[in-house]
Amino acid sequence: MRFAIMGAGGVGGYYGAKLAQAGHDVACIARGDHLRAIQARGMLLRGPDAESVVANVQATDDPGKLAAVDVILFCVKLFDTEAAARAIAPLHSKGGVCISLQNGVDGQHRVSAVLGADRVMGGLAYVSALVEAPGVIRYNSKSSSIRFGEADGKLSERAVRFRDACIAAGIGAEVVSDIRAAQWHKFVGLATNAALTSLVRQPAGVVYHDPDLIALARAAFQEGADIARAMGIALPDDIVERQLANHQAFPPQMYASMYQDLARGRPLELESLSGLIVRKGRELGVPTPVHAMAYACLKPYVGGTHPD
Repeated sequence: MRFAIMGAGGVGGYYGAKLAQAGHDVACIARGDHLRAIQARGMLLRGPDAESVVANVQATDDPGKLAAVDVILFCVKLFDTEAAARAIAPLHSKGGVCISLQNGVDGQHRVSAVLGADRVMGGLAYVSALVEAPGVIRYNSKSSSIRFGEADGKLSERAVRFRDACIAAGIGAEVVSDIRAAQWHKFVGLATNAALTSLVRQPAGVVYHDPDLIALARAAFQEGADIARAMGIALPDDIVERQLANHQAFPPQMYASMYQDLARGRPLELESLSGLIVRKGRELGVPTPVHAMAYACLKPYVGGTHPD
């Protein structure tokens, strides 16, 4: 299959490298020093147990120049969604499907508004990875997976092809029948983890093992779940305890990607994480005090503190 990775940072770069290692035709869309490093040397994939150079990847900053692909993995930061969707429109018009692997729950719909809902799928990325240096992707988990699905819940041919390609490349993959519910299930934890690791400036090994911070985490998980249920989205009754157990099992040194951006002075995805929960809470009459506090405290940093 032919793939384009829109936003070949930690998550996009990792999945692109794994697919290229499996023999697929992969083009990474990147910029700056990261782009130049991939063009010159390929991509270095560095993990807990090994590292490998992935040389058989294209790299460009102009997606319109690429030949048609089967799948575009859309992995840009949420605040770049509309601009990035417009940038890939010429490539997307040649055929294929765009699968959003962004954080949060609104990326798929924002991409669909630009590209058309019939050729966009929502997805979820389960991997901890970042750009350690230009052309170098460090991943911290020994296994990774993707969950994705059509908006109508059907098991389409294009979804099955992508699932099978991922599995053959060593990436766990599942086509889900209710992608919206799956996104909110993850979002309940993701928004909380982004807020707390950013506020505390400490990793999961501290945040989810301190009694006072555990109480905050439980409350924040509950707020996200309350919003989802008020929107008619079905979540497990024990979602809070599931999320806590999941986060307590994270590698002790794991931070949310928003913390990494905060630490590097980059713009934050805050508006689509705690910000979205706060806005939905006001709209639906659901109290969200923990996320409101996180949003207010982190909002001064939302635009970044120095140029990238």
